[in-house]
Amino acid sequence: MNNIFRFKSFMRTPLFWFSQPMHKLIRNIGVSAHIDSGKTTFSERVLYYGGRIHEIHEVKGADSAGATMDFMELEKEKGITIQSAATHLKWKGHQVNLIDTPGHVDFTIEVERALRVLDGGVLLICGVAGVQPQTLTVHKQMSRYKVPRIIFINKLDRMGANPWSAIQSIRKRLSLTVAAVQIPIGQDQTFNGLVDLIKMKAYYFEGLKGEDIKETEIPERYMEEAKEKRQELIETLGSIDPEIEDLYLNEQPISEEKLKSSIRKNCQEHKFYPVFMGSAYKNKGVQLALDGVVDYLPAPEEKQNFGFQISQDQKEEKKIEFKTDTKLPFVGYAFKLEENKFGQLTYVRVYQGKLKKGDYVYNMKTKKRVKVARMAKMHANQMEEINDVEAGDIFAVFGVDCSSGDTLVYGDMNYQVLCSSMFVPQPVMSLSIKPTKKEYSARFQKALSKFQREDPTFNVDMDKESEEIIISGMGELHLQIYAERMRREFEIDVQLGQPTVNYRETITQKQQFDYLHKKQSGGAGQYAKVIGYMEPLQLEEGQFSNQFENHVIGTSIPNEYITAVEKGFYESVDKGPLTGYPVVNVRFVLEGGETHVVDSSSNAFMTATKYAFAQTFRQAGPEILEPVMAVEIMVPAPSYQQAMVGIAKRRGSVTNTESRGDMFVLNADVPLSQMFGYATELRGFTSGQGEFSLEYKRHDPVPPNEIETIIAKFKKQKRGQ
Repeated sequence: MNNIFRFKSFMRTPLFWFSQPMHKLIRNIGVSAHIDSGKTTFSERVLYYGGRIHEIHEVKGADSAGATMDFMELEKEKGITIQSAATHLKWKGHQVNLIDTPGHVDFTIEVERALRVLDGGVLLICGVAGVQPQTLTVHKQMSRYKVPRIIFINKLDRMGANPWSAIQSIRKRLSLTVAAVQIPIGQDQTFNGLVDLIKMKAYYFEGLKGEDIKETEIPERYMEEAKEKRQELIETLGSIDPEIEDLYLNEQPISEEKLKSSIRKNCQEHKFYPVFMGSAYKNKGVQLALDGVVDYLPAPEEKQNFGFQISQDQKEEKKIEFKTDTKLPFVGYAFKLEENKFGQLTYVRVYQGKLKKGDYVYNMKTKKRVKVARMAKMHANQMEEINDVEAGDIFAVFGVDCSSGDTLVYGDMNYQVLCSSMFVPQPVMSLSIKPTKKEYSARFQKALSKFQREDPTFNVDMDKESEEIIISGMGELHLQIYAERMRREFEIDVQLGQPTVNYRETITQKQQFDYLHKKQSGGAGQYAKVIGYMEPLQLEEGQFSNQFENHVIGTSIPNEYITAVEKGFYESVDKGPLTGYPVVNVRFVLEGGETHVVDSSSNAFMTATKYAFAQTFRQAGPEILEPVMAVEIMVPAPSYQQAMVGIAKRRGSVTNTESRGDMFVLNADVPLSQMFGYATELRGFTSGQGEFSLEYKRHDPVPPNEIETIIAKFKKQKRGQ
């Protein structure tokens, strides 16, 4: 017997919903993937089936309306997601807070800030390409914040789509324990339904937009494959779940409820990731994936969230776990800012307590108390005013002066806690920028200030020698987008300089220093001696920092001079001795020194430190580090040799090659400095059929034969200023 369900949220509210605490019925999820994997298309269907929108619009639709979540004009024009967008909907009686994130590596901070506050995620994988470079980055980000996820293999209607090949790439490249909970009915253009391996039923997506789901028995020709893949699912779960293993080994039946319970438990413990399938563009499979969100991803109270309690004297921090309890004091984390005609709009995740319109919140960073005058739930760029919010939810607030990453607590400073911070990647590229007319100056400064508040990866500096304004970010597109936003939002024409790579300097060995700074020029002179050592600071890959340590015993150097030494060290690392780029991962240990009763001063010790640093740095095995990008290149098979040769010429190191149908895929690690102009070269030898993507991976030492070139370029620029 065939059953037809119209999957609209108001038809799918179970009776138990009315008796459940609100936070148990919330799912905070994000949709993440490599660029062009169909995230926004997937989100558009989620909104439609959840009843939030009544028409489906495509990313680059013929109606020019554009997808709901890509509401910026630049997003509609370029057909890419530039900033994360939040919305909410009802599904099966649950409130789903959804954030659609960009796939382009240049906007990776949008993914970071979303995953920092989410309880679960949907990781989209292209059914044709499988795991791609940005998939690896998103996977790393999800793992960093311990985000449980379901996987959705998209684009199964495309020529060459192979879900089993995609699953193999997940196992191989992401090292995840996964198994399909569905198999497709049909392949490529004949794909028209799915078999649910848990319920052992077939589902077809009918109606104008796939909103009518027909449930049938499994077609005979798919029964054998369904049994085989269900067996694989059970065996995979059995390898991590003793209860399932016992039932399987004793050849006892495993019920639908038992399977779902095991998947939910192990998904939330990051031991297993269920794989769903479909084609968002063809309106197939999205509703079943939404069922997976509700069935397998955690409610806010099921995911641990930690922070730090600050002692009254501000000297000690104690790690604490926030509880999803409305009776406890309010704690919120400001994770995203937007400026619009109404002022600053701040997105906040509530970890504890509740908040009402008219209440006061205390900003732990600015130490300011402010009244919450307006609260809203966001639907892309549309606001829906609300009066209160509870633990586990996400909302937006107007008029609260804060920055991205600030902790907001209820009332006053009696309850002092801090939420854990999010990871902010280092910028990899810089450009000089200036307005074309002097009358633009005020608006230009206002634009720079706004963009810095919104985006922690967008940095603005002034070159002290050339007096040029330098903007830094995650890539050329990232910076060009901000230049374009200046033109559109502030009506400023700007001129951009040539892109430069953000090198770093460091040391490779420990080196002692014993430096005396002595200067006499009539009257009070300068006298300061510093003794200690510098050594490499060991950090995780991709992380940069510097550290000053005071190991002075006794009073050989007074405290005020030690402070001057520390200041001199941190000023020294701003511009490295070799190239002028920042110095990273250096520990500076001060062990002793000498003073003069008349001639010693803070200024003398600061000067001594800078000279000691420059001298010791050159003796400690200095290196220049350059940003290395993970590059994926896809070319027609006949062009593979040219692709290999081209990467070799650019100092690339090949990490993987594979064939995908009639296309050749090459993965390599290539210095960013060598990738400028590659798009033109690729278009040339593939007649426009090749494509590539790249993402920041790490900083590596520059080869010796390149070091002199970089240093010479720096010296030339210095002479020309």
